Amino acid sequence: MSTLRTIARLVLGAAMVGAGVGHLTVMREEFQAQVPGWLPIDEDVTVLASGVVEIALGAAFVALPRHKRLIGAALALFYVVVFPGNVAQYLEAKDGFGLDTDAKRLARLFFQPVLVLWALYGGGHLRRRAPEEPRR
Repeated sequence: MSTLRTIARLVLGAAMVGAGVGHLTVMREEFQAQVPGWLPIDEDVTVLASGVVEIALGAAFVALPRHKRLIGAALALFYVVVFPGNVAQYLEAKDGFGLDTDAKRLARLFFQPVLVLWALYGGGHLRRRAPEEPRR
């Protein structure tokens, strides 16, 4: 695996662990702004559960390089699953993490695909294929 891909995996994994710890501690209220109002689960329970998942995925991405493809895919899927929370934060005009205007909340939506691609790249899913040998 390339050095850049390894660095991408380690940085994203560490960031996920940090975000997960934030879910469980000092950023709990901020993360509640991303819980959709229509979700039938308590906001705090949702934040705590997603924090545990983030810590597990982030730690696994760092500590289990042999399973990077599976974990990278799981992390990308996690970003897709939580995306409705980002959309809800925009639609419901909830402030959190300095996203205190519609423009900032809208811009945040465009970062989610970057996270999906980052997880897939760090997991080794986005590779250039070697050119095929011509048939004789």
